[in-house]
Amino acid sequence: MSELQVSHLSPSAQNYLKVIWGLGEWSTSPVTTTMISGKLNVSKPAVSSALRRLAEDGLVVHDPYRAVELTPVGRRLALAMVRRHRLIETYLAKELGYGPHEVHDEAEVLEHAVSDEFMTRIDSKLGNPTRDPHGDPIPTADGVLVLPKAERLVDVTGESLVRVERVDDSDPEMLVALEQLGISFETHMLVHEAKEANDSSRRDVTVAGERVVLDSDQCAVLFVARQSSSTEAI
Repeated sequence: MSELQVSHLSPSAQNYLKVIWGLGEWSTSPVTTTMISGKLNVSKPAVSSALRRLAEDGLVVHDPYRAVELTPVGRRLALAMVRRHRLIETYLAKELGYGPHEVHDEAEVLEHAVSDEFMTRIDSKLGNPTRDPHGDPIPTADGVLVLPKAERLVDVTGESLVRVERVDDSDPEMLVALEQLGISFETHMLVHEAKEANDSSRRDVTVAGERVVLDSDQCAVLFVARQSSSTEAI
């Protein structure tokens, strides 16, 4: 019997596996039906029904009122979908001139229609990229994925030079707002020390010589890595 491939799954099953994996990518919190429902914008009963089918197919482990976990096969297929999605996003940005805020919705449609061979050729065309336009890591064809070393901007205390390693792409309007401030994946910023001890969710930063204040929502979607003390990059 041949090994189950992601192309054998329905678009719905592909989405569920990708979302379950994604909810745990940058978080250690257990993945719940409520979280999946919110991410996919479907009812909890619909999620429960889909999870039962995935469990019957050996792709997830889920007991009512408990966390949802991918089986080894489910994880392999989820990473295959993540790879499709992020490679397509990268192709749209690099080859077709899409902005970071535009690629997600297009990739959501295209990822279900392409073949594995098509993705192999896109990967080769792009030079085997390791990060997508938002900084998210792209799994290899063998399902290897390494998260970049990064912390949330709100966790940076004191004055520090940082590089943006990831921008959460859940909200396209937020991406546009940050792009207008000159902030995207690989941007260097100088984070200034908070003026008030209780102002822990906002950050003053200097980007390309301009000092701006990022509100709590903007800070929440930025993951950064601290750099050397040099400020030449900004």
